Amino acid sequence: MSDDPDVTRPIGDAPSLPPVPGSQAAPERGDRRRRPEERSLGAVLGLTVANAVVPGTAFLASGRRRVGAVVLVLFALLVAGGVWLATAGRRTAVRLAVDSTYLNWVVAGLAVLAVAWVAVVVTGYRSLLPRRSSAPRHAVGAVLVALLVAGIAYPAYRVGEVAVAQRGLIDGLFADDRESATVEDTPDPFGDQERVNVLLLGGDGGEGREGVRTDTVIVASIATETGETTLISLPRNLEDLPFPADSPLAAIYPEGFESGSESESLLNSVYRNGPADHPDVLGPTDDPGADFLKLGVGEALGLDIDYFVLVNLDGFSRLVDALGGITVNVNYYVPINGITGQELPDDYIAPGPNQHMDGYTALQFARGRYGLTDYDRMDRQRCTIKAIIDEADPITLLDQYQELAATTQDIVSTDIPRSALDDFVDLAFLVKDADIRSVVFDTSLIDPAYPDYDLMRQIVQDAFVGSAGPAAPAPAPGTNASGAEVPNGSPPVPVEGADPAADVRDACAYDPAQAQAALDQGKPPTRNG
Repeated sequence: MSDDPDVTRPIGDAPSLPPVPGSQAAPERGDRRRRPEERSLGAVLGLTVANAVVPGTAFLASGRRRVGAVVLVLFALLVAGGVWLATAGRRTAVRLAVDSTYLNWVVAGLAVLAVAWVAVVVTGYRSLLPRRSSAPRHAVGAVLVALLVAGIAYPAYRVGEVAVAQRGLIDGLFADDRESATVEDTPDPFGDQERVNVLLLGGDGGEGREGVRTDTVIVASIATETGETTLISLPRNLEDLPFPADSPLAAIYPEGFESGSESESLLNSVYRNGPADHPDVLGPTDDPGADFLKLGVGEALGLDIDYFVLVNLDGFSRLVDALGGITVNVNYYVPINGITGQELPDDYIAPGPNQHMDGYTALQFARGRYGLTDYDRMDRQRCTIKAIIDEADPITLLDQYQELAATTQDIVSTDIPRSALDDFVDLAFLVKDADIRSVVFDTSLIDPAYPDYDLMRQIVQDAFVGSAGPAAPAPAPGTNASGAEVPNGSPPVPVEGADPAADVRDACAYDPAQAQAALDQGKPPTRNG
């Protein structure tokens, strides 16, 4: 007998031979990962889609674990960054959006990210695909990969378009080379100010109109610590606008603004007539009319007006149409066109809740004045602004942003410097959660023809400290303080002695009693009968 074990070995399976050098080692027991040659077409396509949604999964499934882990970690960091920007980092995100330099980096980063994502999808698919695949399998896989690549590239392209449009808006609206006679561009624009005062102007410039009249004049006074905002509305027919004693305008208008006739000396004519009568009196400036108004309105209210924003209603309808329309409440008949005392309106917007309006109708709603008062129109304009803000949801903004940005550049001008944008971002986040009150200088508070500017300054200061007295009861719908009817069922003139500061939302709410009173009176006459 031999001691050699091979001689006495029982008949059975031969021992496994060692693997051939360079060949793939057999999978360990319990390893359920399938080799590429064993994967079905459905599994390859499913993993490819998963890899497009969660980059890195295809590499993990094909055995390229290190590559898959690196890609997956990078993707997780990207998602975490996006979630942070959308939540706790929203202020940072908005600051990035108002900085044209950062926007350039955003565009470049989007391009790099899109290319990297596409590369991950393509290489991941190739790592999953069996070496010996039929032509039909290749064709189906190629179609899927092409669709996934398009699904990555198109959104990146659209977001890039938005970033480019935003950069153009920032560069155009807040140009570095803009000159102002009332603004000094400093690194710390707000400094230690308790309030920032912004003059909001609505101009009526457009086809067939000579120059720009500012029929809407509102000061937004914002507390820098809390964001508490007071909107102060001035009537378009305010007379004798004063100017600061240290301004060259005080010597020219010692008794207040005057430009010939009474109608050309009203507040809404200062923007146009002041610079026309006295060009270059304030020195180099790109918008002398706005500087005239900033100085005059500031003196009238006892405030230093820091900046202005002018919205020209000529392009207003384009803005509303780009948003897909707005929805407002209508409590009385609002005229469409018409000139008081000369020409009847073409038609009326009837009372009713939640009325959806296109650009043209919204413009008429904001502008209509036939048979009504300037104060009625001032209320509707504030409601229109509120409706635009409510309508501007993220999906609409993203889809229509190029048109919105182009329209904004056409209809908006301002002297806010680029250096102040970060501070305004911080302020905007405070304003969002703060109270907004409105002071309307109507005939219950002042006589526009003979305004008491000392009283106006006191009312403004009282509104800031909340010392206004209790509100008197409002008159019945369709009447004024004396009980007389008012046209079109329009809002009553406020009772004298009422609280001048009120919640800005009140005028925009639907009032069924007032609307029904207007409907009961019937539609007013029009040019067509």
